[in-house]
Amino acid sequence: MSMIAVGLLGFAVMLALMLIGMPIGAVMLLVGLTGGMMAFGQAFLTSSASVIWGVMSENTLTSIPLFVLLGELLLRSGMADRMYVAFAAWLGRLPGGLLHTNIGCCALFAATSGSSVATAATIGTVALPSLQRHGYPMRDSLGSLAAGGTLGIMIPPSINFIIYGSMTNTSVGKLFLAGVIPGLALAGLFMVFIYVSHSLRGAKVEAIIVPRAERIRLLRNLVEPLTVFGVVMGSLYLGIATATESAALGLVTVLGFIVAQRKLSLSLLQTCFLASARTTGMILLIVAGAFVLNLALSLTGIGEAMTKWVTGFGLSRVQILLCLIVFYLILGMFMDTLSMMVATIPLAFPVVSAVGVDPIWFGVFIVLMCELGLITPPVGMNLFVVQGIRPDKGPVSDVIQGAIPYAVIMILFAVLLIIAPSIATWLPELMRG
Repeated sequence: MSMIAVGLLGFAVMLALMLIGMPIGAVMLLVGLTGGMMAFGQAFLTSSASVIWGVMSENTLTSIPLFVLLGELLLRSGMADRMYVAFAAWLGRLPGGLLHTNIGCCALFAATSGSSVATAATIGTVALPSLQRHGYPMRDSLGSLAAGGTLGIMIPPSINFIIYGSMTNTSVGKLFLAGVIPGLALAGLFMVFIYVSHSLRGAKVEAIIVPRAERIRLLRNLVEPLTVFGVVMGSLYLGIATATESAALGLVTVLGFIVAQRKLSLSLLQTCFLASARTTGMILLIVAGAFVLNLALSLTGIGEAMTKWVTGFGLSRVQILLCLIVFYLILGMFMDTLSMMVATIPLAFPVVSAVGVDPIWFGVFIVLMCELGLITPPVGMNLFVVQGIRPDKGPVSDVIQGAIPYAVIMILFAVLLIIAPSIATWLPELMRG
């Protein structure tokens, strides 16, 4: 059997095991260890142990628990409620006003949380009662929350960027900077769609009119998240901190705000630490499995054979990337984002590198594809998160139909990213240090 057939068989086995419910980390460990030991015997097991130890000791991955804890502290400090009030005061009078508020809050919360699921759940819990009270259709409300939540893995800090950087030996700081403009542009496109669709439909919802003086006063609710984002991204852009150091700086800043508000307590810290430990443990198990699988692909030559096979078709860079859009669109219907990313990077990254795709740009592209997977049925994670917190417990078809226009926007934006790659690469090229 050729190496290409072995690689495709291994990928099919992984997909099958994931679909029957096995954890992705365990699946990749099992497939990687089985394939490696069949080829090299006990020596591969010894090599895997040293690889896992090296990965878990890697300085870059230390930023994962720090960013997870940062998001937990912000999540439980009441920041989302205050953010929503401020955005509603400024955007509530526009066509589709509170839907703009959903996107704006999700974008800003994403800039401090790094988790799409946490973003969708937090903003959704705050927003849905107000949306119902002001007469917004449930389909529009749920769709905007599910789509806005996807910004959590694009706008930095992003756990997905950290894992991609670790797996491909790419600068996490530059990946963070690369995600800023695409993330904000995507949020802007979502808001343009809301404005145009509600203007054309003439949707009748209650406008929120707040006096100018009150709106200006409410801007102070945005000081905390903007400060945290400025500390994290400013330290990276100026080259004075690594991703791990910027995470620590952001964490200290958040703790300072919590102490100033007199909300610091032992129960708060215990809750945040336990939640962070669970999330970090899950993520690092997946990372360990991905590296063992990557080692097996490298040593057996499957990765190199797959790269030669794909490039042998003579497809151009653009054609390969368009094929990847279709591939990830289909894959996102059945896999969660983290699983999809770590399972495909060992195969996709060598292929795109061989045709000259910039690794920083590809990091943004693959995270955008993961965002798309969050709102594509039947396994779109954000669809189920938002459906789970809706108060009227209506059909899941509402959130699916509401999210479809945003999925189309993401696909079109991916094409735009291929046409104009500088959208993602311009800011990292200006990075100092």
